[in-house]
Amino acid sequence: MTDKFTISDRDILLVVDIQNDFCPGGSLAVPGGDAVVPLINGLAGKFAHVVLTQDWHPRGHLSFASSHPGKTPYQTIEVSYGTQVLWPDHCVQGTAGAAFRKDLEIPHAALVLRKGYHREIDSYSAFYETDRKTRTGLAGYLRERGFRRVFLAGLAFDFCVRYSAEDARREGFEAIVIEDACRGIDIDGSMAATRALFGTLGIRCISADAVDAAPITT
Repeated sequence: MTDKFTISDRDILLVVDIQNDFCPGGSLAVPGGDAVVPLINGLAGKFAHVVLTQDWHPRGHLSFASSHPGKTPYQTIEVSYGTQVLWPDHCVQGTAGAAFRKDLEIPHAALVLRKGYHREIDSYSAFYETDRKTRTGLAGYLRERGFRRVFLAGLAFDFCVRYSAEDARREGFEAIVIEDACRGIDIDGSMAATRALFGTLGIRCISADAVDAAPITT
């Protein structure tokens, strides 16, 4: 029998990057990315507390292949903080691609956390930029509000969800990934590597039907 997770006031749902550019038709589309939206909407109704993340890059961002003459998307370069995957231009501030999906319906989300706006640092995690030093402030927000468990859903499983879950554990929170409410890119075995990492760190992957809570009433 699958364990059930009863949601309490000490739990929060972190919805990662449900933006047009990460869905079919977008410049960095995650296969099937749009399919998670109805499931996430339903999940959000079981949580009193929700945070949304939003990739928010300036034009000419370091992570864009177009910022490096002669480079193409998905090649890598070495930068000050290590190896950087180069991406198609995506989620540029103020563009339609950076906007949330119109069918994402979570009106009670209390915080929209924008990340990736430092031109010279990429950002996957909702907690740290990719240099692993620059904080977003999310950990402090969660602590001050008394949250203990972070449930994660969104895009992409093997990048922004992965790093956000890893850093939630690093910051002392229990991290639980709702895997069927995620989709991945799978570059060079990154999906399998993510699952292996989660096992090492004690991050549980569950299905949406394991989340057990009465819908929120207002």
